[in-house]
Amino acid sequence: MRSPEHVASAVSDPKLVEERRAEILDAAVRLFSENGYYVTTIQQIAKASGVSIGLIYQYFGDKDDILFLSLKLVLDRYETEIPARLEGVEHPVDRLCTAIWAYCSIVDALRHAAVLTYRSTKSLRADRRTLIQDAERKTNLLIEGCVHQCVAGGYMREVDEFLFAYQVVLFCHAWALKNWALRDRFSLAEYVSEGVKLMVEPFLTAKGKAALAALRRRSHDFRDEPARTAPR
Repeated sequence: MRSPEHVASAVSDPKLVEERRAEILDAAVRLFSENGYYVTTIQQIAKASGVSIGLIYQYFGDKDDILFLSLKLVLDRYETEIPARLEGVEHPVDRLCTAIWAYCSIVDALRHAAVLTYRSTKSLRADRRTLIQDAERKTNLLIEGCVHQCVAGGYMREVDEFLFAYQVVLFCHAWALKNWALRDRFSLAEYVSEGVKLMVEPFLTAKGKAALAALRRRSHDFRDEPARTAPR
């Protein structure tokens, strides 16, 4: 019995499979987001991606396969890119702010797919829905770990780290879910900066606020910059 994560393909060339699936998934995500999963047909996905229906079935078994890989695309990016952005970042306050920026920047790059995770995860078959939920929990643990380091280091007062991590995740997702309202008021960098003021700064100790102030003096926001060293 195949793993629920497995998506069969009639094409054996891994590079071709990756490239062709990416094209089809890009079209599918847009259609799922605009029209809904149940209304969108394979025929519409084929037309939007410029391929035949038969070709789609060479790379996917059914529409559930397409939805699953669409959602997995976002979660895989969280799982790989957030840790990559944290590499070399040592100070706990810096790590938390960097993680928030990394999460928001991925959401910004994949806004339609991020919205789709809210609308359509429930449409997956049960075993795959569990995989998506487990992948989300893994990302949340990354955020939770950053919060824990801040608390353990005396930079943040004690909080419910699990709940705090979920507040961060919801804030990041809101950039996609409410982008129509937010984009006219904030750039992404401004949104992250204001989020740090609202979510992180109120919970910092004096020591933590001093560290955050030092980070701000060195950088106007928490973008793709090399690791910074804040005072302890």
